[in-house]
Amino acid sequence: MLMLSCIWLLGACGKTEPAAPPATETKPPGESTVEAPSGDLAPLEKRTKVFIAEDGAASGAGFYIAKEKGYFEDYNIEVEFADFANSDDMLPALAAGEVDIAGGVSTASFFNAIAQGIDVRIIADKGHNVPGKSYFTFVIGNHMVDEIKEYSDFKGKKIAVSSRNSIDGYIYEEMLKHAGLTEDDVEYVHIADFVAMLGAIDSGTVDAALNIEPLITQGVEKGFHVRFGDATDYAPESQIAMVLASPKFMEDEELSLRFMLAYLKGLHDYNDAFFKDIEKEAIVDIMVKHTALKDPALWDKVYVTGLNPNGDMHVEDIKKQFESYKANGAILGDIDFNIAIDTSLADKATEIIGEYE
Repeated sequence: MLMLSCIWLLGACGKTEPAAPPATETKPPGESTVEAPSGDLAPLEKRTKVFIAEDGAASGAGFYIAKEKGYFEDYNIEVEFADFANSDDMLPALAAGEVDIAGGVSTASFFNAIAQGIDVRIIADKGHNVPGKSYFTFVIGNHMVDEIKEYSDFKGKKIAVSSRNSIDGYIYEEMLKHAGLTEDDVEYVHIADFVAMLGAIDSGTVDAALNIEPLITQGVEKGFHVRFGDATDYAPESQIAMVLASPKFMEDEELSLRFMLAYLKGLHDYNDAFFKDIEKEAIVDIMVKHTALKDPALWDKVYVTGLNPNGDMHVEDIKKQFESYKANGAILGDIDFNIAIDTSLADKATEIIGEYE
């Protein structure tokens, strides 16, 4: 891993009066001074393990970078990644405190779990589309490049989407509204597997598909499809994934705040690398290690996940997605978003380390 830029010490010579001895802070008896390797808060007195439900998705970049850069270690936090087959298993474990942190994707089943008493907190950004470079967007088959020029040209076409009453279905529906179309104007084709969409669109079985990186870039390179427009044309602030926390984890303020500080530092490095080209090679090495995208060269071509360096989420869009699923009859019950969404940790951590510029 490449090291951060070297620190140069500047000195000056001159005749000066003898320096006074450094001031020392008087501590109450029994209280010792603890060095803060993080540069802000002192590490936890007791080493603490945090379990993160993460499956190697690129949107987990903040976790991976913070781990490899030693940001968690600075606070005496040890992280361990736990893989769950699906969110149906992960959410109860999170609510019970068996895992502390997880990544959640917007779905009706996710919101239903909260509405029916699964107590988790939505605390920070874990994935959104970057304007003009959406990592989750539509592609069209090569056989459609001369026929589909505008969104309205989707009329009468076969469109593959992986699921309904989810972020996939939400973006699909927002696109149709933007195009001035109804669901009766197009043919919805359910293909749950994003990889299978590549073959379907290449063979002409479908005309367009809502796919995700790195499959979008890989499909373009192999000639299966071409990008069409950008999801931020019609869903500019869609919150795709979120960091979730257990109530037990949130109650431990010393631990949870330090965890969030480390996470945001990881996001700062991520944004530096992919949007400012600072220490990019080192960050790509970390992403290659922790995700399924093992080709470093491809990281220069994919449209990467948007991750807000201050942890900010598109809160109103989260609520809009909930209402969309509810209007479709997929939600049973209501959610108090004043409780379910808790941005306090990200806000406090940003106050400590400053807003990213």
